[in-house]
Amino acid sequence: MRLLPISAFGQTVLLIGVLLLINQVVSYLSVTYYFIRPSYQQINNLLATQIKVIFLEGLDHQDPDLHKEFFEATGIQIVKQEEARKQGLDNAIYYQFLSRQMSNQLGGEAQVRITPGDPYLFWVNPPQDQDLWIVVPMQGIGDSDISPLTIYLMVIGVLSVAGGWLFVRRLNRPLKALQQAAMEVARGQFPAPLKEEGSSEIIAVTLAFNQMSRGIKQLEDDRALLTAGISHDLRTPLTRIRIAAEMLPDEQDWIKEGINHDIEDMNDIIDQFINYVRQDRQEKLETVNLNSLIDDVVRAWRLEESRQISLHLVELPDLMLRKVAMKRVLDNLIENAFRYGGDKVEISTEYDRKTRQVCFNVRDHGPGIPDDQVENLFQPFTQGDKARGSLGSGLGLAIIKRIVDMHLGSIKLSNHPDGGLIAKVCLPAKTFF
Repeated sequence: MRLLPISAFGQTVLLIGVLLLINQVVSYLSVTYYFIRPSYQQINNLLATQIKVIFLEGLDHQDPDLHKEFFEATGIQIVKQEEARKQGLDNAIYYQFLSRQMSNQLGGEAQVRITPGDPYLFWVNPPQDQDLWIVVPMQGIGDSDISPLTIYLMVIGVLSVAGGWLFVRRLNRPLKALQQAAMEVARGQFPAPLKEEGSSEIIAVTLAFNQMSRGIKQLEDDRALLTAGISHDLRTPLTRIRIAAEMLPDEQDWIKEGINHDIEDMNDIIDQFINYVRQDRQEKLETVNLNSLIDDVVRAWRLEESRQISLHLVELPDLMLRKVAMKRVLDNLIENAFRYGGDKVEISTEYDRKTRQVCFNVRDHGPGIPDDQVENLFQPFTQGDKARGSLGSGLGLAIIKRIVDMHLGSIKLSNHPDGGLIAKVCLPAKTFF
């Protein structure tokens, strides 16, 4: 489990918070040790001086009249141990540092206790007579002396953290928008130009990104137009060739069949070009269960009795998909499996609850391909190992990967230990975009 944030926003807020916390603790301790504590020490010194007066030579500190005179003049009481307990000595709080200072002032072991209230009561047990407690009332000392400082430091800390949070949030907002826009461009979508805001560095990056996005969109549009134009222009001469082939004499049927076969292959290649540049963006997202989609595609393939497809499906959550585009992925994978791997194909599904991914696997029983060629198969115009009898334009897997990427998913090819090739496609369980 990761405790520290990994985002720049979280790290900056955490840094500001830690620095402010250290500053507040240092400020609080500084005020306590250099302002509040010296004040209590001065009070303690005054108490020690008054107690010394009580025990001056020639004065009888046991004299009741002396007690009365002191109480009337100063408010100080001199009480016995038993009387002190009755007046609340046991509820008073013992202070070690004040007791140690009082002991040094009076020349012996002394105790200092304090009872909070209005007024505060200082209880001093002098070394001159351990059976006596001298009770000194002190006005103007209480929680109100420290509470404003504590509240002030807390308010300053909260306001500082909130200000830092707002500053970092404002700084990171353009970066977040830039990240989302970059992900859209990676999926082949082109968002509206980003608003140029933030610091000068971020504005410069945003400006460069907008220019890059416009350039990529223009290149995509030009490529689509060029490919569509070439594909359209090739249809006419192919049609003329087909008509000319039909006019050949019957004794040259073998030439006619060869020409028609080549024309069909060329039409398939042209369709692949068109499918590659057409990214199915116009199709709307639908709530689809992948198992039902697989059943629909497999039902059409099972019309051919020579083809065997075995299914191993588990319960899956619904996804938001472009249904026709995802059917094209399944169709192409199954077609490749039959073309290069024999007449037996296995399709299975799985759901990873931890990563919240829905996956399906298409496995053939062919010769497989060398591991060093797997990654290159997704590149346009790249064909697999010649041992698998690779034909066509080499766009099939590139089209599949583009559709999978458009759904924020992933596709992986690997050789099965028992032979054959496995194509694994994984999609996020929540594909809302």
